[in-house]
Amino acid sequence: MTAERRVLVHPDKQSLTGAAAARFITTVVDLLSGQPLVHVVVTGGSVGIGVLVSINQSEARDSVDWSRVHLWWGDERWLAQGDAERNETQARTALVVNIALPAQNVHPFPSPLKLSDLAGSELDAAAVAYAKELASFAAPGAELPAFDITLLGVGPDGHVASLFPDDAGVQVTDRTVLAVRNSPKPPAERLSLSLSAINSSCRVWMVLAGDDKAAALGLALSGADPLTVPVAGVLGAETLFFVDAQAAANVPPELISSDS
Repeated sequence: MTAERRVLVHPDKQSLTGAAAARFITTVVDLLSGQPLVHVVVTGGSVGIGVLVSINQSEARDSVDWSRVHLWWGDERWLAQGDAERNETQARTALVVNIALPAQNVHPFPSPLKLSDLAGSELDAAAVAYAKELASFAAPGAELPAFDITLLGVGPDGHVASLFPDDAGVQVTDRTVLAVRNSPKPPAERLSLSLSAINSSCRVWMVLAGDDKAAALGLALSGADPLTVPVAGVLGAETLFFVDAQAAANVPPELISSDS
């Protein structure tokens, strides 16, 4: 399969989150008709959480057999469990508490309090612990589950997950999970999937809205250096950008798909 990027443009943030949610539900239902489990990676941010809210509000929500879905996270702030700023907390409120998703199928990143008994750096130990949990759901010889859908937001600076411009972590290929200590966005300490882990996904769907995202998206699609614009390095087997009209301002017309 030849990897490619496609851009799906919607009039506004509400319509793009609704479209991403509808495609998510349809895709998961279709996948579950032919395989026993589906592994999904979710994100934070206003648009990413907006997609989860739209999934929850969809009349088709319960057509998904949630007992066969496993939920992972692309990144997390190194904050106490239950903190309102954690991506996990926001996702639970937006969707998880409202669906029949077994607790053992939900795989949040560790929080500081959970790792107080581990020796050495808690943040490094947390990265190792999450990598081990991922590997425990992988096929023999693999390090990661087969991510069926990875949902990501994109920052105005082009960051994805907690992979920020000019950070050496963008270039790491020998680890699936990174301990991040110098995030330019607070808090400075975070956990993140590596770019190689993200790119292992069957489908990477990025959601972004607003004119402040237009420059990053345009650079990513024109072949920018991923070290400078991390989103430029994201390429799953299928890579879709769900964007509003403002974010699409610098998108080459030939990359805009009529399949919305």
